[in-house]
Amino acid sequence: MAGPESTAGSDDEALASTARRLPDYVTEVAPEWIDYNGHMSEAFYVLVFGFTTDQVMDTLGLDESYREATGCSLYTVEAHIRYLSEVSLGSTLTVRAHLVSAGAKKLHLAYEMRVDETVVATEEIMALHVDQRRGGTAEFPVEVAQALDAVSRHTPEWSGRRIG
Repeated sequence: MAGPESTAGSDDEALASTARRLPDYVTEVAPEWIDYNGHMSEAFYVLVFGFTTDQVMDTLGLDESYREATGCSLYTVEAHIRYLSEVSLGSTLTVRAHLVSAGAKKLHLAYEMRVDETVVATEEIMALHVDQRRGGTAEFPVEVAQALDAVSRHTPEWSGRRIG
């Protein structure tokens, strides 16, 4: 698979010109997501980011039929969220998904949640492809690896930050 900052030459340049972005996830803030402070509660930022991961999985071929047939799924094993701005009832949230990197069994994803053009939150996750029947990690099948190869790589400037 192509790396996040590949410099191998014309093959990588050709891939970059044909690579596609992951689709944005769009939803509206629901009344039950509003907390006692009058804005979206932190748990629902995580919910929306989780729905974005579901959409990424569907896009890559890790959809419900794949999970049922193979017993494999993605497990988020690490996450880092930054809450940057309050979000009000009725706001339209657009989450841009970035594939930072991919390995044989793992994905590094970065999400930017926006209201209009303002980034209100970010999440960065490491997800492992797990065989739930066998009980361990498993390599992505060829079809998923090919789908990953077709996705552009992007590392946002905030990716990889430490807490503290």
